[in-house]
Amino acid sequence: MTRIRPGNIARRCRTKFRLFASSFRGAHSRLTRTITQQKIRALVSSHRDMDKQMRNFHHLSISNKYCLYMIPNEIIKEVDWKGSTVII
Repeated sequence: MTRIRPGNIARRCRTKFRLFASSFRGAHSRLTRTITQQKIRALVSSHRDMDKQMRNFHHLSISNKYCLYMIPNEIIKEVDWKGSTVII
């Protein structure tokens, strides 16, 4: 049985990987097997960092909402030396 050359789909897939990995250093941007490994590694890392960033942003927005609720109440409760309430 004769060997069949890989078709356009495989070639297109490899060229996409190569374009993605063109900024990697050394063999990680030249060899097909290491390109795929580094691509998977880079995408996993970026997804992990994105999840962490979204978690941090969510906590920050909750704390901002809490501050926006608490600070005006504290300002109203402040009392000057005469004993009357002061609104700044």
